[in-house]
Amino acid sequence: MTELKPVPVPNADTQAFWDACNEERLLFQTCQDCGHTQFYPRAICTECESRNLEWRDSGKLGVVHTYTVVQRAPSPAFKADAPYLLALVDLDEGFRMMMNILDCPADAASIGMPVRIVFEDREGQKVPQAAPRT
Repeated sequence: MTELKPVPVPNADTQAFWDACNEERLLFQTCQDCGHTQFYPRAICTECESRNLEWRDSGKLGVVHTYTVVQRAPSPAFKADAPYLLALVDLDEGFRMMMNILDCPADAASIGMPVRIVFEDREGQKVPQAAPRT
């Protein structure tokens, strides 16, 4: 029996984000008091502690900040994917996310590589991942 990949469990702070992912939209938060852009979703601004946050849609484009090649899966759920690329991606709107890079051989990946956000379906919850821009 194949183990399933973990599925995110939304909470009050992240529900809007995960709902948007299921529509293949990528949301992030911007503070309306200080202008700070943040990810992951939180109840308050990490810069000024304001609760005056606004959800915005990302253009879903960015570049690889750094990456590693995962040779050995951390659990049986990821065994079929190994080796795979795990990256920090800087999105054009000014926030950073950790995600896998799909459809890219390890020797083709590079720091600064332009990527776009795609979505992987995990048991009915779509999860953002990156893929090389073509």
